[in-house]
Parts: sequence; C-alpha cells; structure tokens
Amino acid sequence: MNNNSIRWGIIGCGAVTEVKSGPAYQQTLGFELTGVMRRDLSLAKCYAQRHQVAHYSNDANDIIFNNDIDAVYIATPPDSHKHYALLVAEAGKACCIEKPLAPSYQESLAITQAFSAKQLPLFIAYYRRSLPRFKKVKSLLEQGAIGQVRHLSWHLSKPANALDLSGEYNWRTDKEVAVGGYFDDLASHGLDLFGFLLGDYQKVTGVASNQQGLYSAYDAVSACWQHVNGITGVGSWNFGGASRQDTVTIYGSAGELSFSVFDEVAISLTTAELCEEFFIANPEHIQRYHVRNIREQLINNKPHPSTGDSALHTSWVMNKILGQN
Repeated sequence: MNNNSIRWGIIGCGAVTEVKSGPAYQQTLGFELTGVMRRDLSLAKCYAQRHQVAHYSNDANDIIFNNDIDAVYIATPPDSHKHYALLVAEAGKACCIEKPLAPSYQESLAITQAFSAKQLPLFIAYYRRSLPRFKKVKSLLEQGAIGQVRHLSWHLSKPANALDLSGEYNWRTDKEVAVGGYFDDLASHGLDLFGFLLGDYQKVTGVASNQQGLYSAYDAVSACWQHVNGITGVGSWNFGGASRQDTVTIYGSAGELSFSVFDEVAISLTTAELCEEFFIANPEHIQRYHVRNIREQLINNKPHPSTGDSALHTSWVMNKILGQN
C-alpha cells in the first residue's frame, strides 16, 4: 500500500457487493477495485465486466496472494470467513470482512489474533457505526437529549418468506453456517450498533428455539443484557410472525428516542417539552461511509469505528445470547 492508491480485491462478489459495498470501494478516493473472485468463474467474469474490474478468478489465492492487490474484502458466507481471513493475514494485507465476523466467538477470536499478531488493519462491515443516521442518534444521546439513558428495547420480526416455506436450501438458515439463522445475519447489526451507542456489554443472557421447523437454524431468540455503564437492554427477534416490525426505543430519565435498525424511518425524540423527528436518508451504496472511514484510517491514521476488536465483542454478545461455548 502507499499513500496515493490502495488496490482492493473481493473474495465472494455476490449480492451484497452489487450495490451495497462494491461500488463504494470503486467510488472512494484513493481506492481501486482491482480483482474479484467467485467460485463460479462465469459469474465472476460477469461481475467484472459489469463493474469494469480488470481481474477476475474462481480461486481465492489469485486475489489474496496477488502482488497487484494491497487489501482484501471478504464477502462470503460467515462459515468461510476464518479460512479466508487467515490466508489474508498470512499474505500480510489489510482486510475487511462482512458481518458477522464468524459463526462463533472462538473463530472470531482466531481471526482477530492472527491480524493482531502481524499488526495488520482489520475492519468488519458493521457499517451502521459510520452512517449519518446513527451518528445522529449517538449525538443526541451524548447531548443529553433524553437525560440519563436507562434502558433500550428492540423488537424485530418478519413472516417466513417464500424461500423459507419452500424448503429449498438457504445458507442463512443452515445451522452449520449460522446457528442463529436470520438472527446471526440481522440481529448482529443492531447488537453491534448498541455497543457503539451505549458502550460495551457486561452481562448478557438469552434463549433461542426453532418454533416453525422450516429449517435447521433458530427462528426465535430473546435476550436481556447490561452494559458496563449500567444501562439495561432487552431484545426479541422472531422470524415467523404475522408482520414485519423493527422498533428500537431508548428510554432516558427525561425522554425517549425511537428509531429502526433497518427500515427507512425517522428518528423520533420525545420529551415533556417536545416531540421532534429527524429523517436522514441512507446513501445509495450503504457502505459508502464505512468504506470512506477505512480510507481515513489506512491513509490518514484516523481510527475506524468498526474494527476486529469491536466485532469480536459483538461475537461474544451473540455467543452469550445463543448459549454457545
């Protein structure tokens, strides 16, 4: 790497890289998307041609150990994150990994230790820490808009979708890939965000079950926790409900803040004196600010809000909720 240009390669150029992340790497000043990999060579070629990427392959080593690539973005399903991440660390390159960091705390720990041992930058795509909408929530909390924060509550639910009901394979609900199913994929975003907003977790417990029997992973999870600063929280995630719901409420000594983790809705501030809303739209390429912040660390030494260490803490929280070893 140098201070003028950092050349990136993507391992796993699937759906998440089409709009959410891939273009963000291409449109960030000082970054260049040089190569992409997918196990199906024809799909890798198609992606490269559509996004005007010079190099494509169906072999991850062609990206990871390529001398024309300085940093690697791993965008594969979580059960392969450790395998690829350890290779990137071996190659001595900076890395960004899609969330969650890995299916278990132990695998997450192995990844962070490998990068720490070589003093290599490691970023995790918990991009909500960089989005203006959630930075506004953090600013309101820090300004004391609702007084002293006491408690957070989040409920997320959605009906079973057509793929769930069909019985066809979906890696997101395969317990060998993600034991928590959609909880791993979706709840990780919110739980990581709450650590960013309210500080590290101290005590965490939870229960999980498979209520519908549609797939092998859990489809219903509930949890309660306490942050180091004494703030308490509860969460419930159900993927067999009648309707979609996504509501977070943070209760304070002088008011409440409500918002959604995923839905495009306004932040709502309510106190005895006022009721105010703040609508902040997300960017078209939702990882834009996250990727820009990677650049700020790699080139300008400004700390990134989502690192291997912060994601490892989120993995610990997920581990505690699901009762994993």
